[in-house]
Amino acid sequence: MPEFAIYPSLKGRSVFVSGGGSGIGASIVEHLAAQGAKAAFVDIDEPASKEIAAKTGALFLKCDITDTKAYQAALAEVAAKQGAITVLVNNAAHDERHRLEDVTPEFWDDRIAVNLRHAFFAIQAVVPGMKKAGGGSIINFSSISYHTMTANLAVYQAAKAATIGLTRGLARDLGGDKIRLNAITPGWIMTQRQIDKWLTPEAEADLMKAQVLKEKVYPPDIARMVLFLAADDSRLISAQNFVVDGGRM
Repeated sequence: MPEFAIYPSLKGRSVFVSGGGSGIGASIVEHLAAQGAKAAFVDIDEPASKEIAAKTGALFLKCDITDTKAYQAALAEVAAKQGAITVLVNNAAHDERHRLEDVTPEFWDDRIAVNLRHAFFAIQAVVPGMKKAGGGSIINFSSISYHTMTANLAVYQAAKAATIGLTRGLARDLGGDKIRLNAITPGWIMTQRQIDKWLTPEAEADLMKAQVLKEKVYPPDIARMVLFLAADDSRLISAQNFVVDGGRM
């Protein structure tokens, strides 16, 4: 079994993950908690989230991230209970497929809300606490799908492309306060949802042809990149995008 890094600077740190109840988010919560961080997360899937909370000791708050007022209130509650949030992981997203002709203004607004808007308003909510604490790390999630031009995902891809612009713009604005912003662009990550919905033998064969590393990428591979960017080991890294995709791009 391979052994992975321990980051002493994460011990006792108040960290927050959106969409931490399953998939990549759940793995991030597990990895942060294992480092001794005071982990907290939100999700709308209460049963799955309670399992993760029981497993890790993380603080779980049920919250719809598209309700900005409620979401910022949840972030304030976490800070009141566990101290100023100095690591924010904007992981939550939903890659529902959609055809151009089926997209309504309401669908557009909802997809932008769940894939982009929440990240901005979470950052807005935690930055004052980060400034008082002397700095922090914010990690946003983009997607390989807009690079590979995956079909029937244009609204999602627009949001994930915009995430890179948001990351770089705010990195400039907040760098003077020692607040770092970076993005992670995952490849095709083998969450249970991806396996159940889209992983066919043919799709896997095509993926292995595209990747230079001939192994499937799993949530812990992403979580370990989050740990590095959250820790002081990456203290002079900001405004960057880290692609974790097995060498596909």
